[in-house]
Amino acid sequence: MSNEKPCRACTDFRTWAKRQKEAYDSEKEAQKKQNQTLISNNGTRDNCPLDKDELGSKSWAFLHTMAAYYPDKPSEEQKADMNNFFHIFSKFYPCNICAKDLQEQLKYSPPETDSQEKLSQWLCKLHNEVNTKLGKPEFDCKLVNQRWRDGWLDGSCD
Repeated sequence: MSNEKPCRACTDFRTWAKRQKEAYDSEKEAQKKQNQTLISNNGTRDNCPLDKDELGSKSWAFLHTMAAYYPDKPSEEQKADMNNFFHIFSKFYPCNICAKDLQEQLKYSPPETDSQEKLSQWLCKLHNEVNTKLGKPEFDCKLVNQRWRDGWLDGSCD
């Protein structure tokens, strides 16, 4: 059978209906296989809505990566946009407790947007403050570009 969509005007009804059923069954089987591959080792699906910890981890990864690729010499518009981004991000972050905490942190420590280095260091310090509140270990901010932009010096990211 070809991959072309069956043409009803070019095929008798019985053949057309059979091909439609085969295409439907094939699609259904493919969806079933895809769903099975989404089940992780612990029996839960991998494509479920994020919980607070997953959301936090993925959000930090995004923010650090964004900071890692921020310009070394941003324009005034880029500086303002990045500052606005963090304030808007804090208003719409899905975890209300986290959002309010970030809003408070931004009041006494606004984003440092003068360069990639300053933004990355500011974000690392902010992240470490959250880690401290959560009883998690702090990250060595001297390693921030290795972690989020360049890769580790030992070549393990190559």
